[in-house]
Amino acid sequence: MNPNTIKRPVITEKSVGQAAQANSYTFEVERNAHKNQIAEAIAQMYTVSVQSVRTIMRQSKSSRTGKKRLHALQPRTKKAVVTLKKGDSIALFDKGGKE
Repeated sequence: MNPNTIKRPVITEKSVGQAAQANSYTFEVERNAHKNQIAEAIAQMYTVSVQSVRTIMRQSKSSRTGKKRLHALQPRTKKAVVTLKKGDSIALFDKGGKE
């Protein structure tokens, strides 16, 4: 397992809602990572059991920066939505539900 497979967790309103309702967590991963590699990395990093992994390739975006408003291209990125088995959770995500 490559330790750099998982780049960072994606913490948005939608991803926190998915964590609370469906026990699914979203991470930004390396573009060339496979589902099996992602599942192994998550299981090893957070000591949880992974049920399924869904991957999404995000398109590159262009933006304008600087005084001269030069065009810059943000690279393509890959997201992985990891569903854990019932009873497992990752403490990084504050589920924010009413308890």
